[in-house]
Amino acid sequence: MFDAVWTNLHAATMADDALGIIEDAAIAVNGDTIAWVGPRAALPGPGAVTHDMGGAWVLPGLVDCHTHLVFGSDRAAEYEMRLAGATYEELSRAGGGILSTVRATRAADEATLLEAALPRLDGLLAEGVTTVEIKSGYGLDSANEAKQLRVARELGRRRAVTIVTSLLAAHAVPPEYAGRRADYARHVAETIIPEVAAEGLADAVDAFADSIGFTNEETGWVFAAAARAGLPVKLHADQLTDQDGAAFSAAHGALSADHLERSNAAGLAEMARAGTVAVLLPGATFTLRETAHPDVPAMRAAGVRMAVSTDMNPGSSPARSLLLMTNMACALFRMTVAEALLGVTRHAAAALGLHDRGVLAVGRRADMAFYRINRPADLVYWMGTNPCIGRVVGGA
Repeated sequence: MFDAVWTNLHAATMADDALGIIEDAAIAVNGDTIAWVGPRAALPGPGAVTHDMGGAWVLPGLVDCHTHLVFGSDRAAEYEMRLAGATYEELSRAGGGILSTVRATRAADEATLLEAALPRLDGLLAEGVTTVEIKSGYGLDSANEAKQLRVARELGRRRAVTIVTSLLAAHAVPPEYAGRRADYARHVAETIIPEVAAEGLADAVDAFADSIGFTNEETGWVFAAAARAGLPVKLHADQLTDQDGAAFSAAHGALSADHLERSNAAGLAEMARAGTVAVLLPGATFTLRETAHPDVPAMRAAGVRMAVSTDMNPGSSPARSLLLMTNMACALFRMTVAEALLGVTRHAAAALGLHDRGVLAVGRRADMAFYRINRPADLVYWMGTNPCIGRVVGGA
C-alpha cells in the first residue's frame, strides 16, 4: 500500500521533450518521494489516502530559478523615467538602478524585508511553484548581503516551498567603492564570500559580468573564491553587451548562465558541452524593451537546456507570475510550448543543480502542481489567469 495516491488526472511528466503526456493517469507517493506514475488502469496498489482530482492536469511543481525576491522599496518612479526615454545604463550611471535599491535594502531591517517579500512569494506559490531561487545583491557588504539571505531562508520556513539562495555580492559597485570596481571585486572574493559561506547562508555564488557590472577577470576572482568555499557558480551573462559570458560561464562549470541576450553562438555551444543551463528572462526583455533576444535557434542547434524564470526584481523585471513568463518566452523568443514548460520544470531544476525534481518519475521528490485546464498549452496560452487548484510539496 502506498502512503497516498492521486488519481483521475492527466499528467505532463516532463520525462521527454514532448512533455511526457499520460492521459488518465495516477501517481503514488511514499513519504516525500514518487513511488509510481503511469496509467490509472495499471496502478499496482491502493493508497492509505486517495485523492480524486476530477480530471485535472498535473505537472511537476514549477521552479522559479532566478529571482531577486528580497529587496527594499520599489522603482516605479524609475520605470516612469525609462518610459520617458532614459536607458537602463543611463539610470545606473546616474546612481539610480541597482544602487537605489541598495540604499533602500540597507535601510530596511529583516522584519521589514520579510513582510514585503512574503506576498511576492505567495503569488508564485499560488501558480504552482514549489521551488524558488532567491539572490542577494542589494546589500553589497557582508552584513547586508547576509541580511537578505537570512530573510530568504526564513521565507522557506514560513511557507511550504524549497528556497535556494545565491550570493550576488558582485552585482554592482557600492557607493563606498565608487571608482574602485576591482578593489570591490577583491573584497567580495576575499571577505564577503568567506564570511557569508561560514554562516551557511548561500547555496551558490552569482555575479553580473557586463558593461555596467564586472569584467571577466574580476568575475574570475569571485568564482575562484566560490570554489574555495565549496559553492557552485552562476552568471548574469551578456545582457547588455557580448562579453563572451556564455563561454566564460562554461569554462568555469557554472550551473547556469542567465540573460544571454547578446551571447554568440560559439559561446552557447560551449555551454552545451559543459552542461551549463541557459536561463532566459523574458520579463527583463519586455520591461527594458530590448530588441536583442537570446539566440534560441542556436541554443536548440547546440543542445543547450533552456530554463525560463521571472527575474523578479524591482528594476528590470517587476514580474510576479511565472506562468506569464512562459507566454512571454514563446511570444518574444519564439520558444515552443514544450520548451517553455520544460523551462519552468525540468530545466529550471537543473539550473539550480537540483536533480531530484522537475520530472514526475519514480524516485523523484513528490512536488506537484495541479491545474484545471484542457491541455498543458493552456498554461502558456492564457494571460492573466491562474488555473492552479493545488500543490503537493514533498508529498504533503
